[in-house]
Amino acid sequence: MSDTSQITILQAINKALTDAMAEDDSVLVLGEEVADPEEGGIVGVTKGLSTRFGPHRVRSTPISEQAIIGAAIGASLAGFKPVAEIMLMNFTTVAMDMIVNHAAKLRFMSGGQTHVPIVIRTMTGAGFGTGGQHCDYLEAWFAHTAGIKVVAPSNAADAYGLMRSAIEDPDPVLFIENLPTYWTPSAAPQPGARVPLGKASVLSPGQDVTVIAYARMVQEAQAAVAVLKAGGISAELIDLRSVAPWDRRTVLESVARTGRALVVHEAVTPFGVGAEISAVIHEELFSRLKAPVKRLGGAFCPVPFSKPLETAFAPRATDIEAAVRSLLATA
Repeated sequence: MSDTSQITILQAINKALTDAMAEDDSVLVLGEEVADPEEGGIVGVTKGLSTRFGPHRVRSTPISEQAIIGAAIGASLAGFKPVAEIMLMNFTTVAMDMIVNHAAKLRFMSGGQTHVPIVIRTMTGAGFGTGGQHCDYLEAWFAHTAGIKVVAPSNAADAYGLMRSAIEDPDPVLFIENLPTYWTPSAAPQPGARVPLGKASVLSPGQDVTVIAYARMVQEAQAAVAVLKAGGISAELIDLRSVAPWDRRTVLESVARTGRALVVHEAVTPFGVGAEISAVIHEELFSRLKAPVKRLGGAFCPVPFSKPLETAFAPRATDIEAAVRSLLATA
């Protein structure tokens, strides 16, 4: 008998899409291989949707990222709420013009008269040996673009709640899914639950240091925090959940108490989300910091195909633990 109190992130996203489509006929799904004749995508996130809701609402498209996003934008202007899948995050590069120059800017360029309520689902993440053109984290590019919200859940309940909120948001939302954690079980969401965009979650209260992470790095950080706790170090762990907008208030209140902060992400370290968060913490809390904010991210290179190099590319729990200890060693 299966444990219905836990589901995987993959199941949670499928359930969120199912519930949203059942409640609102304007919600559409489109992308490469998303319909059931193609098994609901390469990992089956949208499996079952076209059978239930029909091919007019769940449509497999040609292999053209520009066409997928262009069609989604057009449908949104006609009153629909499209969820467009770009199979892998690296492939958003093919549709950057549509995303950055059209979806993100139409509300501004129309004086607020035109909204583009689309969700762009995409997956990424090192760990499956898919190489440098298939598993980059590019969230900083989109967070740097006014008009786009960016979310990256770390567990099933948040994946469900963030997807429901993203579909209902009047502006474009980039929804980043981590491939290696799709099958990780966690607490099931309450039916219909929403997670507000831009609101972080404090997973573990602490007094000595604040660890800020999102997506898969939250799971790595949880393991590190547990080890640190066993050694007498109290680390507060914040799951951002939303990268843009990010929850400045929760982060700043935490760091104001602990005096130390570590920002962790899988994306390469230079010019990343950690740089923005670090800059804001230094600007707002400089006199209260006990040590400079530390950033921990991927190596500044394409994600390697070689398994040993790929494993070394992204931060792991042991790296996070070491970074926290180095922060505490700073006078």
